[in-house]
Formats: sequence, C-alpha cells, structure tokens
Amino acid sequence: QVQLVESGGGLVQPGGSLRLSCTASGTIFGLNTMGWYRQPPGKERELVAAVTSRGSTNYADSVKGRFTISRDDAKSTVYLQMNSLKPEDTAVYYCKAEDVVVGSVRYIAVWGRGTLVTVSS
Repeated sequence: QVQLVESGGGLVQPGGSLRLSCTASGTIFGLNTMGWYRQPPGKERELVAAVTSRGSTNYADSVKGRFTISRDDAKSTVYLQMNSLKPEDTAVYYCKAEDVVVGSVRYIAVWGRGTLVTVSS
C-alpha cells in the first residue's frame, strides 16, 4: 500500500513564502508524474504544478514565476516552493502521484489528504 503525506501548510501574510512537501510511503519502485493541486473555498480542484519523472514541469498560469515544483526521487518526495503569496492562493493543497509502483502493485493515481494554506494579513 502507498500513502502520500503532505506537510508545510499554514498561515502566511501576503507576499510571504511557504514550502510544501509530499512524501510517498511504502517500498516505491517507480513514480511517474507528481503534482500539486489546490481547491479554494467553494471552488473546483485545479492543477497548480506538475513534474514528470524526466524533470519536465508544468505550471498553472496563475502561479508561473512565483511557484517552483521539484522532486527528490531518492526520498520519493515532491516539493512546492511558493513565493510572493497572494490571498487568492488560499486553498487546500493536494499532492498527487501517477503511475506508482509499490512492490508488484501498480497504482494509476494516488492522492494525499491535503494541507491548508491560508494567505491573509
């Protein structure tokens, strides 16, 4: 079985920074694309950023130039560095891993439980 555990959320003032982490537990033999999604209050979940196993990245237009996604495969961990935060970045942030191989089992997609980011003065 595999689980994704997010950390790093919290309350930050506008213009501040936070770094989110997401670690996959279990005996991981393979991890393809890892990404961060967010769900603002009363809105749909949306893609924030994703990084493939080859290091290619994709960002939502609203976060380009402010957020940076990275991964450490040795630790089965993906990070999201968030700078110049705005109140509209307030949301629950979810981690997602695609095509995860744990032992002899392959999972198409695995989601974390989410971590709350609140940007407010």
